Amino acid sequence: MPSWAAKGDPDKGKELFTQCGVCHNADSEEKKMGPGLKGLFKRDKLASGKKVTDGNVRTQIDEGGKGMPPYKDMLSDQDKDDLIAYLKTL
Repeated sequence: MPSWAAKGDPDKGKELFTQCGVCHNADSEEKKMGPGLKGLFKRDKLASGKKVTDGNVRTQIDEGGKGMPPYKDMLSDQDKDDLIAYLKTL
Protein backbone atom coordinates (compact mmCIF):
# COMPACT_ATOMS: atom_id res chain seq x y z
CA MET A 1 0.00 0.00 0.00
CA PRO A 2 1.41 3.44 -0.89
CA SER A 3 2.62 5.53 2.02
CA TRP A 4 -0.02 8.23 1.40
CA ALA A 5 -2.97 5.83 1.69
CA ALA A 6 -5.12 6.12 4.82
CA LYS A 7 -3.37 9.28 6.04
CA GLY A 8 -6.18 11.65 5.27
CA ASP A 9 -8.54 13.54 7.56
CA PRO A 10 -12.13 13.08 6.33
CA ASP A 11 -13.30 16.27 8.09
CA LYS A 12 -10.75 18.37 6.21
CA GLY A 13 -11.64 16.45 3.04
CA LYS A 14 -15.29 17.39 3.50
CA GLU A 15 -14.33 21.07 3.58
CA LEU A 16 -12.27 20.63 0.41
CA PHE A 17 -15.15 18.82 -1.27
CA THR A 18 -17.20 22.03 -1.34
CA GLN A 19 -15.30 23.00 -4.53
CA CYS A 20 -15.91 19.49 -5.97
CA GLY A 21 -19.59 19.78 -5.08
CA VAL A 22 -20.08 22.27 -7.90
CA CYS A 23 -19.89 19.30 -10.30
CA HIS A 24 -20.34 16.22 -8.09
CA ASN A 25 -23.13 15.14 -5.73
CA ALA A 26 -21.87 13.77 -2.40
CA ASP A 27 -25.27 12.56 -1.21
CA SER A 28 -26.42 10.65 -4.29
CA GLU A 29 -25.16 8.69 -7.27
CA GLU A 30 -27.07 11.03 -9.56
CA LYS A 31 -24.95 12.74 -12.17
CA LYS A 32 -24.52 16.50 -11.88
CA MET A 33 -21.87 17.70 -14.35
CA GLY A 34 -19.69 14.83 -13.15
CA PRO A 35 -20.76 11.52 -11.60
CA GLY A 36 -22.39 11.42 -8.16
CA LEU A 37 -19.89 10.14 -5.62
CA LYS A 38 -22.08 8.58 -2.93
CA GLY A 39 -20.84 5.04 -2.33
CA LEU A 40 -17.81 5.58 -4.59
CA PHE A 41 -15.55 3.15 -2.72
CA LYS A 42 -18.30 0.49 -2.71
CA ARG A 43 -18.44 0.47 -6.52
CA ASP A 44 -16.61 -1.90 -8.82
CA LYS A 45 -15.49 0.76 -11.27
CA LEU A 46 -14.93 4.46 -11.72
CA ALA A 47 -16.67 6.27 -14.59
CA SER A 48 -13.40 5.74 -16.49
CA GLY A 49 -13.85 1.97 -16.18
CA LYS A 50 -10.87 1.59 -13.83
CA LYS A 51 -11.12 -0.27 -10.52
CA VAL A 52 -11.95 1.92 -7.50
CA THR A 53 -8.69 2.16 -5.54
CA ASP A 54 -6.99 4.97 -3.65
CA GLY A 55 -4.41 5.19 -6.44
CA ASN A 56 -6.94 5.33 -9.29
CA VAL A 57 -9.09 7.93 -7.50
CA ARG A 58 -5.95 9.98 -6.84
CA THR A 59 -4.97 9.71 -10.51
CA GLN A 60 -8.46 10.92 -11.49
CA ILE A 61 -8.09 13.91 -9.15
CA ASP A 62 -4.59 14.63 -10.48
CA GLU A 63 -5.30 14.23 -14.19
CA GLY A 64 -9.00 15.02 -14.50
CA GLY A 65 -10.59 14.07 -17.80
CA LYS A 66 -13.98 14.10 -19.55
CA GLY A 67 -14.49 17.76 -18.66
CA MET A 68 -12.91 17.55 -15.19
CA PRO A 69 -9.87 19.80 -14.81
CA PRO A 70 -6.64 18.33 -13.43
CA TYR A 71 -6.05 19.17 -9.77
CA LYS A 72 -2.47 17.84 -9.62
CA ASP A 73 -1.01 21.32 -9.06
CA MET A 74 -4.04 22.86 -7.31
CA LEU A 75 -4.21 20.50 -4.33
CA SER A 76 -1.37 19.44 -2.04
CA ASP A 77 -0.69 15.75 -1.40
CA GLN A 78 -2.24 16.19 2.05
CA ASP A 79 -5.34 17.79 0.51
CA LYS A 80 -5.71 14.77 -1.79
CA ASP A 81 -5.24 12.38 1.16
CA ASP A 82 -7.97 14.25 3.06
CA LEU A 83 -10.29 14.27 0.04
CA ILE A 84 -9.89 10.52 -0.52
CA ALA A 85 -10.50 9.88 3.19
CA TYR A 86 -13.74 11.89 2.91
CA LEU A 87 -14.84 10.10 -0.27
CA LYS A 88 -14.53 6.81 1.62
CA THR A 89 -17.18 8.04 4.09
CA LEU A 90 -19.80 8.67 1.39
